[in-house]
Amino acid sequence: MTVRDTGIQQTPTTVRVRGTGAVDEQALAYVRTKVDAVLGRSGLPPVSGEVRIEKAAAHHAGHPWTAGAEIRVGRDLVVVHAEEATAHELADRLQDRLRGQVERVVHRGDAARKSATPPPWRGGPADGRPE
Repeated sequence: MTVRDTGIQQTPTTVRVRGTGAVDEQALAYVRTKVDAVLGRSGLPPVSGEVRIEKAAAHHAGHPWTAGAEIRVGRDLVVVHAEEATAHELADRLQDRLRGQVERVVHRGDAARKSATPPPWRGGPADGRPE
């Protein structure tokens, strides 16, 4: 089922993925697919931001691949950092962390709106149970 079939409006996703240092195009493409898998789903508010990938020049570094993402999901800012030994491990770790943070941001708004009753100091019942 496609977006056109369901009538659901797809939200625009403008996330830039860039690399510094000795980052090849294949590694950037893999990171792009992982980021798109998290942020390209329907139901998210408008998404924009940037993901930076860097490979250290020092060959003796334990985790030469680093990533930093600053993504705005609706009104909220999601910041994710990751360090790994290979580009594929980095992309996988970045995807896991980004998915967790985005889910937390999306569901945090739902929980805040589902308050059953106001607290006693705001005119709610003294025992805290709904009337």
